[in-house]
Amino acid sequence: MTVLAFLFAIVVLVLIHEFGHYLVARLCNVKVLKFSLGFGKAIYVKRFAGGETDWVVSMIPFGGYVKMLDEREGEVPPNELDRAFNRQPVLSRMAIVVAGPIANLLLAIALYFVLFVHGVPGVKPILGTAPAQTPAAAAQLQSQDMILSINGKATPSWQEVRWELLDLILRQHPAMLQLQSVEGNSVSRILDTNSLTAADLDGEFIQKLGLYPYQPPILPVIEKLTEGGAAERAGLKSHDKILRVNGQAIILWDDFVTVVRSHPGNLINVEVERALNVLTLSITPDLITEAGKQIGRIGASPQIDHSAFDKLLTEVHYSPFKAFTESIRKTWETSAVSVKMIWKMILGQVSLKNLSGPISIADYAGQSAHMGWGAYLDFLALISISLGVLNLLPIPLLDGGHLLYYTVELIKGSPVPEKIWEAGQNIGIALLATMMAFALYNDISRLILG
Repeated sequence: MTVLAFLFAIVVLVLIHEFGHYLVARLCNVKVLKFSLGFGKAIYVKRFAGGETDWVVSMIPFGGYVKMLDEREGEVPPNELDRAFNRQPVLSRMAIVVAGPIANLLLAIALYFVLFVHGVPGVKPILGTAPAQTPAAAAQLQSQDMILSINGKATPSWQEVRWELLDLILRQHPAMLQLQSVEGNSVSRILDTNSLTAADLDGEFIQKLGLYPYQPPILPVIEKLTEGGAAERAGLKSHDKILRVNGQAIILWDDFVTVVRSHPGNLINVEVERALNVLTLSITPDLITEAGKQIGRIGASPQIDHSAFDKLLTEVHYSPFKAFTESIRKTWETSAVSVKMIWKMILGQVSLKNLSGPISIADYAGQSAHMGWGAYLDFLALISISLGVLNLLPIPLLDGGHLLYYTVELIKGSPVPEKIWEAGQNIGIALLATMMAFALYNDISRLILG
């Protein structure tokens, strides 16, 4: 599933990007010699009857290109000089170059439109208890408060809350939260986001603010036992209610989990209620290693009131017109946050650990595909925006680098000298290789170190 989801995402995003270049090139009467999906050795080549473009599938699927008639890359017949890319007006060349990233952004708008019309599942932004000494506690945010908006922008789900807060943190602006209390009253609170550092953005930054999703209480009642686990070996049964462990009263399931995890390989005495009788069982939690730490585990799961959790779910959807405007807004704001993150990385204000490479992207593709088509389309839209923004960076080899050269040409009235082009290409290769090295290092670190 992961491999197929990743390959499908790459194929779709590359096809859309390169088709943007191809379409505008044809509109500008530039001859397109080859449209390649992938790099390296061609494994499939097709030219349609009466066509002039070779449609190619190549061996390495991570990318693609459109090859146009160009005097810098080979001899051009005199009768086709007017169709060569390098002979086009600078504005036409700029339009052809920018068409790829624009196509990716348009794809994101289309995907978000489909999602918003159909409905995007999410979790209501209802707050859990804020830990002490956190910005949320300082703002007097209460358990079961629901975040209605942040700085005037509606936040119907936790996903929207995350995006709005990330944007405000990058801009170092405080967050004005409009809340609905559990009693139904409207409350305003100011959340200080300036206390977060660049390192805090490497992980769950909203938890650093003290924001945790509310979870209905789970009572300490056994539902399932792992066959052969410590709980089953000790005689625990389904429907047993945990009363005490080593004399300590157990109110919630989390209380029981905390005690078990803190006693790896050590005997604990568990009082349980079974059919109105109270029994005492001795259990030795199995010792396991998790994230480099030794913890206890007994192999038991609790009874869960699924209806209580279902009440926390929501579905964000709009009318077609509203969905269209919201999809444009979502694409624009996501692009803006991406640019801010990149700029903060360049300034050293945000860690390069936030860069993700192909391994992480493949992992996200697989996870979203398992969650359903809605989550997968959301993933495709996000990656399509990232691809569009990345290609617009003013780095030689990328579309943004070409746009930079053409902008200089537009201002000075003549093309950038060939030596500068070549030097820029070398710099671009070095920058992209460095960025990819960081991204792959981050991928491997996440796999090995978690």
